[in-house]
Amino acid sequence: MLGYAAVTEKKDSETPIVIDFAGLRQNDSSILEDGNAQGANAAVTDETVSEPETAEQLTSTEEDAVLAENERLFDEAIQKGENVYLVNCEDRERVTFAFAGDILLDDEYAMMFHYRTRGSDINDTFSADLLERMRSADVFMLNNEFPFSTRGTPTEGKTFTFRANPANVDIYELLGVDIVSLANNHAYDFGEEALLDTFTTLENAGIPYVGAGRNIEEARKPVYFIANGMKIAVVSATQIERNAVPDTREATATNAGVLRCMDPAALLEVIAEAKENSDFVILYIHWGTESQAETDWLQDKQAPVYAQAGVDLIIGDHPHCLQKLDSESGVPVVYSLGNYWFNSKTQNTCLVEVGIRKEGMEYLRFIPCVQENCRTRQLEGAEKDEVLDYMRGLSPNVSIDDEGYVTFRDT
Repeated sequence: MLGYAAVTEKKDSETPIVIDFAGLRQNDSSILEDGNAQGANAAVTDETVSEPETAEQLTSTEEDAVLAENERLFDEAIQKGENVYLVNCEDRERVTFAFAGDILLDDEYAMMFHYRTRGSDINDTFSADLLERMRSADVFMLNNEFPFSTRGTPTEGKTFTFRANPANVDIYELLGVDIVSLANNHAYDFGEEALLDTFTTLENAGIPYVGAGRNIEEARKPVYFIANGMKIAVVSATQIERNAVPDTREATATNAGVLRCMDPAALLEVIAEAKENSDFVILYIHWGTESQAETDWLQDKQAPVYAQAGVDLIIGDHPHCLQKLDSESGVPVVYSLGNYWFNSKTQNTCLVEVGIRKEGMEYLRFIPCVQENCRTRQLEGAEKDEVLDYMRGLSPNVSIDDEGYVTFRDT
């Protein structure tokens, strides 16, 4: 992201605070390592998707009109008390999103241990081409699979409990992270006070979060990005753990927690709100079965429900491995992004890039990567082709070209 301004609602219902983060992160030239634990619907055609051309320059009159529309949408969102961010895009007709999966910044696990012993060099941790992709996206999102805190007590009986020092949030600036999901089964590993510290840490770093909050009202709030005359909503929820009394607490009227969606009713209400108030709705959802490449019964059951409810793109994580690309009712679904920088295993993973215009999703590109030796790098050559072929085998209802551009067929 080249820079954005954020609007947050003051607790005393006074005029919202506007915070200017212009130029905060992604122009920085330096940039990361794992743990023992493990609008419109997309254009759906049968033609091969070619690399998008750079949008032609807008005339000054057209650009003034876009800026005026951005300001109008921004002011309107302020009045509604929404979580809204104004994005400065390099391309005046396209908004680019990048999505990655799980990351772990706990110093007690392998990723941060190796990061420290290698000199805390982000350029030794992520490949240069991958760093450039993360930083150059207008909005880069990943899954924050831990709380930021030095407080709290680990959840009794839980095999893996994660907690990262709040100072480690600086790594997100090096990566160019613009928003994280907290809707996952490790956000509450050290209890409510650690989750509360997580909110404060991210807020102080200027990083929006979605899928959790100090109460259920906050946990249900979408995050909106305004860019190029468009308003794009991001919503997030988790259906893990799948039991009556999960360790990861759901937010209530008076207690902090996550937004849960094993019963989709609450998430469907959030989607309806986001759809009413935006041009394009992205759902980032924590679902699936760990280490299982095949989608499970609840993913298969819920994906069409959310597609029909009005989301325009579904991005999934939690299985710690790649799963298929598909579409439901014309809505693209990335079922699992896999681990991005999470544990010491050698695993194929990805970065997913999406271009959005006023007409809808212009393209979705799957960038093959690998997590190995506590580093993550973009793949090229034969390694890249091998992962693309693997994804083609998992995803019989889509076409993936040699550069990773995906053509979705309506199902």
